[in-house]
Amino acid sequence: MKGIILAGGLATRLRPLTWVTNKHLLPIYNKPMISYPIESMVKAGIKEILVSTSPDHAGDFANLLKDGSDFGVHLYYSIQNNPKGGIANAIGLAEEFTQKEKVLVILGDNIFNHNLKPTIKKFEKQEKGAIVYGVRMPNTAKQYGVIELNKKNRVFSIEEKPEHPKSDIAQVGIYMYDNRVFDFIRNLSPSNRGELEVTDLNNLYLKEGTLKCYLLDWWVDAGTSFDELLRANNLVADKIKNHEL
Repeated sequence: MKGIILAGGLATRLRPLTWVTNKHLLPIYNKPMISYPIESMVKAGIKEILVSTSPDHAGDFANLLKDGSDFGVHLYYSIQNNPKGGIANAIGLAEEFTQKEKVLVILGDNIFNHNLKPTIKKFEKQEKGAIVYGVRMPNTAKQYGVIELNKKNRVFSIEEKPEHPKSDIAQVGIYMYDNRVFDFIRNLSPSNRGELEVTDLNNLYLKEGTLKCYLLDWWVDAGTSFDELLRANNLVADKIKNHEL
């Protein structure tokens, strides 16, 4: 399995911090934000990782991360020229890199401490399918894709930022896909926002009955606001000091 970390976008909600740098290079306590998803992939046993970012900041990532040897992995880079293309669009740019292997995708501003390795081992044995992750967020889940699970804990529906959410489970930025994902992306149409939505991609797997969901204990979307960036810093600092991270 190969890894893809999405670290593009304009990060307008974090300006002026992001006028001269990419949000994924901002610090989370004692290291750059991008280090956390890389370390999650290393912990999961991923050896080759593609970092997708925007043209303006590709050199900054390369200067910081180099070839990945400091992390014990091989790092590659791709450019998403259209920062408003959407998550699915950015994933689609990695087709040549994956060489028909299954992929683990993590958004570069997602901070968590869940060990993905056991799930990856199970997923690699599956013939086909996809996996999404969620976290319970009462009152705020509707800011994200909302995952509805049935009584057997299987995905029943996923809606992107619904006005009336059917559950309190927010879809987080961790995904696993089989090698058909690029064919699915080619068949997507832009949403009303003009983006290729990852929720639409996941719903294609849901429609064929091959989508599974696992829940996290905690998670921070550090790149969405100043408050979430601060919360990520404080939470990570506490966990490191308490030897929980």
